[in-house]
Amino acid sequence: MTDHFSQKIFPTTQLEDADGDGHNTSLNPTMGEIIGKRFSRRGFLQGSLAVSAIAATVGPAALLSAQEARANGGSAFSFPEVEAGVDATHHVAEGYDADILLRWGDAIFADAPEFDPTKQTAAAQERQFGYNNDYVGFIPLDGSAEHGLLVVNHEYTNPHLMFPGLVTIVDGKIEQGKLSKDQVDVEMAAHGGTIVEIRKVDGKWQVVPEGKYNRRITANTEMRLTGPVAGHDRVKTSADATGTKVIGTLNNCAGGVTPWGTYIMAEENFHGYFSGELPADHAEAANYKRYGVPDSGYDWANFYDRFDLAKEPNEPNRFGWIVEVDVMDPNSVPKKRTALGRTKHEGAESIVAKNGKVVFYLGDDERFDYVYKFVTDGTYNPNDRAANMDLLDAGTLYVAKFNEDGTMQWLPLVHGEGPLTAENGFASQADVLIETRRAGDLVGATKMDRPEDVQPNGVNGKVYVMLTNNSKRKADQVDAANPRAANAFGHIIEIEEDGGDFTATSGKWEVLLKCGDPSVAEVGATFSTETTKNGWFGMPDNCAVDAAGRLWVSTDGNSNKATGRTDGLWAVDTEGDARATSKLFFRVPVGAEMCGPLFTPDDETVFVAVQHPGDGGEDWDGHGRPSYYEDLSTRWPDFKDDMPVRPAVVAITKIGGGKIGV
Repeated sequence: MTDHFSQKIFPTTQLEDADGDGHNTSLNPTMGEIIGKRFSRRGFLQGSLAVSAIAATVGPAALLSAQEARANGGSAFSFPEVEAGVDATHHVAEGYDADILLRWGDAIFADAPEFDPTKQTAAAQERQFGYNNDYVGFIPLDGSAEHGLLVVNHEYTNPHLMFPGLVTIVDGKIEQGKLSKDQVDVEMAAHGGTIVEIRKVDGKWQVVPEGKYNRRITANTEMRLTGPVAGHDRVKTSADATGTKVIGTLNNCAGGVTPWGTYIMAEENFHGYFSGELPADHAEAANYKRYGVPDSGYDWANFYDRFDLAKEPNEPNRFGWIVEVDVMDPNSVPKKRTALGRTKHEGAESIVAKNGKVVFYLGDDERFDYVYKFVTDGTYNPNDRAANMDLLDAGTLYVAKFNEDGTMQWLPLVHGEGPLTAENGFASQADVLIETRRAGDLVGATKMDRPEDVQPNGVNGKVYVMLTNNSKRKADQVDAANPRAANAFGHIIEIEEDGGDFTATSGKWEVLLKCGDPSVAEVGATFSTETTKNGWFGMPDNCAVDAAGRLWVSTDGNSNKATGRTDGLWAVDTEGDARATSKLFFRVPVGAEMCGPLFTPDDETVFVAVQHPGDGGEDWDGHGRPSYYEDLSTRWPDFKDDMPVRPAVVAITKIGGGKIGV
């Protein structure tokens, strides 16, 4: 087959790749420049941050086993490593089961129709598991690690993999046709999130379709804007004169679960859903340019005016927020918590600080954009869930500035402070939050290489920042001391907040890993020498910290062409002599991205989300080829001729029981 697919003509794939130059035109320094200047004076990179001991969130036995391993200079992980590679199915470490728990189209309710890919309807999809599962969270019921609510984000749709007859090849050129209204309605129903009861029975997880909390949230679910932006003129539309009622949520990537047991959905690449044009002198033109609006990756504006800028110019300001859902009330209205800022959010992981305030860490997933954190004004009450339900409406949003000497500051984005004044176009805190990116530009935040998941670790007191890549950083943007121009493989930053206080406004930073193949000198990867040929990876994306405080990293972007391997889940040591050692635990089928991961509180299950399997321009044997409904590179997980490829959540458990990775 010709190499036409390398042009990425399928619009939603192109949107998800986010391979543009970024929209940050500020003169703020890049993280690559700072790393280069810092370590040109220090020689070979070593982890040097002191180890703190904050262990309130885990049991003493779990913490002791990890500490013993580190004290002995060895790895905190023990499992037979998976061999890296590319093929049509998934692979897990020997001694473990990887069971398909939920696939696109599976029943979420007892009355849901059976999945039929040739007769899809929006009504059916609203009762079924959505598409492209990303974030996975677990909320225990009755305090049990074996019975709870699984909450899953459905980031986006791949119509060329979903619908028969959409893709044609004419004279060797691949073309994707326009979607019908019925197909768009299915897409909208496949977005959003799923809340579903699950239970472990005889060592295996099962869906409880009659669960009273089961719910689908979609692009048509009514939501409410809360916090400083609610009611502002810039979020009012012809359908909502109050500026408080929004229909739907879009492109939910990573997310979170709050300490009080609500579900966080983080809106990421919302720009791709809008079409049409604004006049160059429109009041929102510069704002939208900073966010890449419009991108026209979807056909929704053909049928729904709210996605047409010419008809509803304020609608994009109603997306790009953190959404909070009360899972204990299936009739509750999800709330877009505007105090946490408007960006292309990758997750919102939280931790309770020593003073009781709750701290959320957030990444803005675009090249040259920023890392944020939000600190609540109020304090968490573990004995009164209702008292916590509006904590996210008041607090301080900060953006990170990383310095060459290994220190950092969290810069407040508060109206009236520094340049965030009316003279610079910010008449109120609402303006600061609607234009969070521009506020970060003006205060001097550090331009990062695609900040994705940001995970606080309650055991060692550190914070881990996944930076996926930035192949667009040009050589003339860095000096000779920085080997990571055209950073194709990404890196991981480790933060230690001053005094071990997650609410601190300053701290220290270190590079835990520069990713890529360590056998290729010019790549400049810094995995330990104990890392095998299977253990290194590129493109860190999501991560999880288990109950013992160990770091697990999932990836997005590995392929035969890029790294000779698929994406997967790697266990990464962060302490002692084994620091920067990585081991491959699970790998996905061809074309897929590894999302999640999520550990149950007892560390005996890890849920992972296999997203967009079969997408991309390679077959499992490495030959370039298109992959679409009629001619797929894999039919995972069913491997049936009458079933398309289906994104799915996988439950990984140890054969015979026990903790994962030990």
